[in-house]
Amino acid sequence: MRKNLGAKAILYPMPVLIIGTYDENGTPNAMNAAWGGISEETEISICVSDEHKTAENVVTAGAFTVSIADKNNLVAADYVGIVSGNDVPDKIVKCNWTAEKGEFVNAPIFKELPMALECKLKSYDKENCRLVGEIINISADESILDNKGRITLDKFMPITYDPVAHTYRTIGEVVGKAFSDGKKLK
Repeated sequence: MRKNLGAKAILYPMPVLIIGTYDENGTPNAMNAAWGGISEETEISICVSDEHKTAENVVTAGAFTVSIADKNNLVAADYVGIVSGNDVPDKIVKCNWTAEKGEFVNAPIFKELPMALECKLKSYDKENCRLVGEIINISADESILDNKGRITLDKFMPITYDPVAHTYRTIGEVVGKAFSDGKKLK
C-alpha cells in the first residue's frame, strides 16, 4: 500500500551543488544548493532565491561555477549553505578552500572540490528562483579519474542530500549496467 506525502521538494538522489561566484570586488563566494540538475545537454538549472549573495553575484558577473560536494568536504559544504555571503564575505577562508579563476568563465573553481562545471548565465528569474546556466566546460581533478580519464564514483565519493532526514549520504554500490540490463526484457 502507498501513502500520499503531498507536494514536497523530495527527489532522490539530490546532488549537493556548490555554486561559486565572485562579488563586485572579486571576492570569491560559495553557496550550497540542493535543488538543481541538468535540464538540457549542456544546461544546468538551480533554484536560488534572490536574497542570496550568489544570485546578485551571478547576475552581475554573468557567470558561475557548480562544484559537486564530496565526502571529504562535507563540513565546509554544509557551512557555505548555512552562512550567507551577505553576512560573512570571506566564507571561503573559513572553509580552507583555495579559489582559482575558472579557465573558461569569470567565476572561481575551488581546488579542494574535485569536479566543477564552468557556466555562463543563460537566465535568472527571481520570481521563481530559477537560475539557468550554459555549461561551457567541466573539469575534474585527476585524483577522481580512472586510467581512461573518466570520473569514477569510487574515487570521487560525491554526497547527496536527503531532504526528509536532513542528512548527507554518499552514493553506494554498483547494482546494474545502464543501457544494457533492460535488454533482458527485449
